[in-house]
Amino acid sequence: MAQSVAVCEPDQQTGAFLSGGLDSSTVTGFYQKIANRPIDAFTMGFDADGYDEMEYARITASHFKVKLHEYYVTPADVLQAMPLIAQTYDEPFGNDSAVPAYYCAKFARELGMTQLLAGDGGDELFAGNSRYAKQKVFDIYSHVPGIAKSILEPLAFNLRPLRKVKSYIEQADIAMPERMESYNFLHRTPLAEIFSEDFLKQIDAGQPLQDLRSTYDRTSNNDLIKQMLFLDGKFTLADNDLRKVNRMCDLAGVDVRYPMLQENLVEFSATIPSKWLMEGFNLRSFYKQGLRDFLPKETLTKSKKGFGLPFGVWMSSDKALKQFALDNLDGIAKRGFLNPSYINHLINLHQSGHASYYGIMIWILVMLEQWLQAHNL
Repeated sequence: MAQSVAVCEPDQQTGAFLSGGLDSSTVTGFYQKIANRPIDAFTMGFDADGYDEMEYARITASHFKVKLHEYYVTPADVLQAMPLIAQTYDEPFGNDSAVPAYYCAKFARELGMTQLLAGDGGDELFAGNSRYAKQKVFDIYSHVPGIAKSILEPLAFNLRPLRKVKSYIEQADIAMPERMESYNFLHRTPLAEIFSEDFLKQIDAGQPLQDLRSTYDRTSNNDLIKQMLFLDGKFTLADNDLRKVNRMCDLAGVDVRYPMLQENLVEFSATIPSKWLMEGFNLRSFYKQGLRDFLPKETLTKSKKGFGLPFGVWMSSDKALKQFALDNLDGIAKRGFLNPSYINHLINLHQSGHASYYGIMIWILVMLEQWLQAHNL
């Protein structure tokens, strides 16, 4: 890891993103280890219950004795950033953590940094995403003997006390990688309820799943964990995380480098058997074991969050942000490809006590409308 950081050639104007999670803490720690001075690390916080991870960033900074610079993102920041972010991307981009990524990079640039080191890539190399454990649970059912299934399934599908078993079997019977998408908003609601009939006639609604399937099938073995890591490397990492950080750093005027994605570390991770990457259902087993004497104990045991944005929560309490969102939802409803009834239903669900969950879909639609406006479409 020290070699991967060194390859990025950090200088005195190089800082580090620090969320307080495993990867950013590792990059920050090894950067400090090879530096001959206290390095600068940058973190974001949110004044919202369940979202603020500043405590963990402070733990890492204290552990490695780095200079930590803290910035708290506000609803006003979000309101200011949304149009700017929308016009920056070449295509609609719906990851709400682009906002804190932008402000973190902007904050670093204002304090004299010209380059930042980011921890992206560790989850996709060393099995850190929670869906890996969840899908491993469902995969157990594929190894149940057929005779046992023939006894269990009639019971589960006909006895109410076994309805949770029924739900498990129904999900386990969905092939991978389609099973992972069963949690997607667009797969939990019939498309005809979301989109207009004319719009659905113009698209191939099955194409996204076909793309996932063709990529998933490119792996050379039937190792579930390795297949998910490969898929996430091609989609989650390449099309989402890196696109988010690259563009937001560019917008803020700083360069970004990724120690976790340096060739030596990527090649090494590929040699690690999946049973070592995840012992049972424990994420990042190999990684945590290897760094148990390096990282703070609190970092090794914390749950994964990242720079998630409390947009849905803030939309409920901040009048300006709520009005901005409602105006954009009204705008996209008039474009004709979404059913206005679905948008109204989404607003009602958000306001009825599910602000955080449904705020995600509202964010996506607002950013889509903002992107269309920014590009005169």
